[in-house]
Amino acid sequence: MSDSLTGRRNLADTVFERIQRAIKSGAYGVDERLPTEHALAAEFQVSRPVVRDALQRLKDQGLIYSRRGAGSFVREQGIREPLGFGQMESLSDLQHCYDFRLTIEPQAAAMAATRATPEALEKIRSALNLLRDATNRQAHRADADFMFHLSIAQASGNPYFVTAMQALEEHIAVGMRLHGLSLKSTQGGLMHVLVEHTAIFEAVRDHNADLAMRLMREHLAGSRHRLFATEIPSTP
Repeated sequence: MSDSLTGRRNLADTVFERIQRAIKSGAYGVDERLPTEHALAAEFQVSRPVVRDALQRLKDQGLIYSRRGAGSFVREQGIREPLGFGQMESLSDLQHCYDFRLTIEPQAAAMAATRATPEALEKIRSALNLLRDATNRQAHRADADFMFHLSIAQASGNPYFVTAMQALEEHIAVGMRLHGLSLKSTQGGLMHVLVEHTAIFEAVRDHNADLAMRLMREHLAGSRHRLFATEIPSTP
C-alpha cells in the first residue's frame, strides 16, 4: 500500500472513531441527518474521500444508513446490547464469555499479524505501555487490558471482531477485574501476564500469525484457568 493510501486510511480511522463516539454518546439522534461530506471534511480538516471512507465504515457497522440524494442518517442503536447480550448474572456466564473469546480472539490476533498498520500497532503498544506502568506499580488496569485486546481486534481489519468485542465490553471487564485480583494475590502474577501480553504484541508486530494465534489462546486459557482452575482443551 502506498504512503498516500496508508495516510488516507489512518485519517479515515480517526474520522470514523470521532463520528462513532458522537453517535454512541447521543450527539446525533435516531434518523438525524449527519452533516454533508463537505461540512465533515471542513470540520475534521480532511479531504472528502477520507470522509467518504469513514462514512462507509460507519455504514458497514450498521451505525448509519444512506438515502439516495439525501445524505447519511443515524440508525437506531441498541442500548449496550448490540448483539443481544444480556447482563452477566453468574460465574457460568463468565465461563461462556471466555469460551467465546477463546473462539474469536486467537483468530483476530492471527489476522492482526497479517494486516496491522503502523498506526494500529501503535495503539496496541500504547495499551501495553499502560499495562507495563501499572505492573511496575503492582497494580492491574482492567481498562488498559481491554484496550489491548480491543486494539488487536481493530488491527485485524475485520469490523465483526471489533463489534463483538465492543458488545462484550461489560462482560469482559468483569472477568478482567476478577483476573486482576487473582494476579495481585499471586507471587509474580502481574509480571507473568505482562510478559504474555508483550509476547502477543511482538508476534503481531513481527507478522507471525501462527504464533500470535497460539499465544493469544494460551493467554486466554491461562486467564480462565486461574479463575476457575479448569483445563481448556487444546485445539486439534
